[in-house]
Amino acid sequence: MQAIARRVGQQSLKPSSPSISSLRAIYPVSDHCYGADHPRYGSTLATKGVGHLVRKGTGGRSSVSGIVATVFGATGFLGRYLVQQLAKMGTQVLVPFRGSEDSHRHLKLMGDLGQIVPMKYNPRDENSIKAVMAKANVVINLIGREYETRNFSFEEVNHSMAEQLAMISKEHGGIVRFIQVSCLGASPSSPSRFLRAKAAAEETILRELPEATIMKPAAMVGTEDRILNQWARFAKKYGFLPLIGGGSTKIQPVYVVDVAGAIVAALKDDGASMGNVYELGGPEVFTVHELAEIMYDTIREWPRYVKVPFPVAKAFAMPREVLLKKVPFPLPTPEIFNLDQILAATTDTVVSESALTFNDLGIVPHKVKGYPIEFLIQYRKGGPQFGSTVSEKVSPDAWP
Repeated sequence: MQAIARRVGQQSLKPSSPSISSLRAIYPVSDHCYGADHPRYGSTLATKGVGHLVRKGTGGRSSVSGIVATVFGATGFLGRYLVQQLAKMGTQVLVPFRGSEDSHRHLKLMGDLGQIVPMKYNPRDENSIKAVMAKANVVINLIGREYETRNFSFEEVNHSMAEQLAMISKEHGGIVRFIQVSCLGASPSSPSRFLRAKAAAEETILRELPEATIMKPAAMVGTEDRILNQWARFAKKYGFLPLIGGGSTKIQPVYVVDVAGAIVAALKDDGASMGNVYELGGPEVFTVHELAEIMYDTIREWPRYVKVPFPVAKAFAMPREVLLKKVPFPLPTPEIFNLDQILAATTDTVVSESALTFNDLGIVPHKVKGYPIEFLIQYRKGGPQFGSTVSEKVSPDAWP
């Protein structure tokens, strides 16, 4: 009986069944419809002779795009949006962190199980940096800080760390793409130490890795930004907003999601972005005063300003810089009166006419007014649907 059962089973598994053949004729099936052979689902990461990258899946977060990206600075403002977009396309993201175990927990929800991999590291320990880059084929550096602390200087955070990552990536041999996120306005001649350090990092990285891609975003706005949030908190707490230098400095704010999309677009191209520098600014140029007007209009408060000349603003910010490394305790984080940011605000920060921009990456950036700053409704008096509105142009003298 067992021999008869085996013979019947073998006959039923033969592919020569007429019913199966007729179904295949009507519905042709490809054996590679879920692999890299399909142009829609395959990653277009330029390998540059490193070898074939394993890809599988339909291209979503449960797929494998073949990209294993180590994102330094992923726990910051831009990092959360970049990790979300990378995970959405099936990328395994290695997240180095040096803080508490809670600093990365919001990122783990952005990918499938095992897709977001937090890894403890020490930025001053070369071996720990090599450990978090060991399995990666893409390195993205988002590390940056616009103020100094007792432990980390501008030059160490914005230049030395980037230089170290570039040198380790060069020694690694398997890093096919290196993307450095700098800052619009970075220049060796800038009055800001932060911008000078960013410019030095760009030069060093392109010297070590000529095929690296440099992204230079303008001031980024979004739910966790450090521009409009700071202004709104200050205005709600003190009833006015100081305009450094009269608010005449021109800026070109950009939506943080667009910057993350530009980085992903550079990864997905055929290598055309390698070795290029992109200046990422929004579609509109504002003065600081005009952007503050938009902020006040959104939070529905009557605008009140105090124009602070640059010398006076520098005098307000100077004590922190003098005492920073002389006192045995950490000083508060500067917000409005940040000396280095005041120095940077003495010059306009807009995209150059001849620079590569969002258009070269196939991205149309959002306008600032609207959805990108919708988060400001949390500052409205009495709730999102309440509060006086500046659009009515009611004089404060007419209030009861």
